[in-house]
Amino acid sequence: MPSIDVPLKRLTFGQTSRRDAWWFPPLITFLILSSFVGYASWAGIQNAHYTFGPYLSPLYSPLLFTADPSLLHHSWFGMQPAWFPWFITPAALILPAPAGFRLTCYYYRGAYYKAFWADPVNCAVGEPGFRGNNFRGENKVPLIVMNLHRYFMYLAIAYLFILAYDAWLGMWWDDGAGGKKFGMGVGTLIMCLNVTMLSLYTLGCHSFRHLIGGVFDRLSGKSSLRRNCYDCVSALNKKHMLFAWCSLFVVGGTDVYIRLCSMGIISDLRLF
Repeated sequence: MPSIDVPLKRLTFGQTSRRDAWWFPPLITFLILSSFVGYASWAGIQNAHYTFGPYLSPLYSPLLFTADPSLLHHSWFGMQPAWFPWFITPAALILPAPAGFRLTCYYYRGAYYKAFWADPVNCAVGEPGFRGNNFRGENKVPLIVMNLHRYFMYLAIAYLFILAYDAWLGMWWDDGAGGKKFGMGVGTLIMCLNVTMLSLYTLGCHSFRHLIGGVFDRLSGKSSLRRNCYDCVSALNKKHMLFAWCSLFVVGGTDVYIRLCSMGIISDLRLF
C-alpha cells in the first residue's frame, strides 16, 4: 500500500481551523474553579457559621480545634491554642489534603491546564513558539508534585470515613433533656449526598483503579476477584469527570446550606 506524505504545518499561537467554540469549555472551567476556590478560601477564613445543630460543614471536617466553647463536641483536640495566628483556622488545617487530591487529579489537570495557563491551548489550536523548545512535562519542579496524587488518594479515602461519620452524627439531635434522639432534616440528606458524591469521585480515581487491580500493568482471568473489583472501579472511572464536577458542587453546596442555616437566613426542614 503506498504511503501518503502529509506535511505538518506549525500553527502560530491561537491559530486553528476549528469552527466550534473551542474556547468556551476552558472559560467555563476557569470561572467555576475560580469561584469555588474563592468561596472555599473565604469560608475557611471566616471561622464561624460552619455548624448547625448536629451538622458540620465538610470544609471544616475533621474539626481539629475550635475557638467556640459551644462546639467542643465537634472538636477532636479541644479549644484552639491562643497563639494560633488568625488565618490558621480549623479549615486551613485540613483543606490542604482534599485540595491536594483535586489539584493533582488526572482529570482536573487536563481541565485547569487549559483553563488557567492555556497549556495546551486546546486540541488543534496553535501553541506559543517557546513551548515547543522548552517542554518539560511533569518531570521537573513545580509540576513534579503532581506525582503525589497516589498519596493524596489515601488521605482522600480516609476523609470519606470521616465525612460518613459526620453524616451519621447529623442524624442525632438534642432531645432537650441532655440526651440525643434520632431524626433527619434536609441537611442530613445533603450531608449524605455529599459523602456519596465524594465516594463516587474518589473511588473512580485512576490511581485507585490501578491500586485495586493489584498494581499490575495487565490483568488476566475474567472471573478473578481482582478483575471483578477492577471492573467495578472502571465503571466509576468512565464517569470520573461527571463525579468530579458533581462532588465539587455538592461540597460547596453543603457548606452554603449549613452556613445559611447557622446565620438564620434559612430554616432547616426537619423530616422527622
